[in-house]
Amino acid sequence: MKLKMGNLISIGKIIGTHGYRGLVKVLPLTDFPERFEKMTAVKLKKNNKLTETLIESVKPYKSFYLFKFRHVETKENAQEYKNALLQIEENELYPLPENCFYHFQLQGLRVYDVEMGFLGELKEILETGANDVYLVDSQQFGEILIPAIKDVIVKVDLVNKEMRVRLLTGLIESEE
Repeated sequence: MKLKMGNLISIGKIIGTHGYRGLVKVLPLTDFPERFEKMTAVKLKKNNKLTETLIESVKPYKSFYLFKFRHVETKENAQEYKNALLQIEENELYPLPENCFYHFQLQGLRVYDVEMGFLGELKEILETGANDVYLVDSQQFGEILIPAIKDVIVKVDLVNKEMRVRLLTGLIESEE
């Protein structure tokens, strides 16, 4: 079934096949991969085409998940799905705790420092292990790396697409 592409979120990527019975190996792109085992259908996006596919079975396998789609019976059929993204609607996301956000919600926000005003747009989120780091593209300062910690992030306003921060001393070289 062909679908219209709206605001879909990728939760997995098919990286290859497994065995000869049509299983695909999925790399989770979600913090909640347990969702896979409860799903009965999924939207697949490949080459800008979106289709909905019924899921016959899912099981964890090493750091991946093995999916068996209802209409895929051979390794050759399964290979057609390599590099396809598994996607869901925004309303299917797991709710997060207060003041926690999905990366896609933060990208593109206008970032303002409480003292200096507008800094730029949040372009990328780097996962460093200890905490995320927000890469802000600033016309005035170039690229700014902002640690995603409570001492720095003052407020996130998704409705107005803004983030307020209080930069730590030394994050930006000021021209004096």
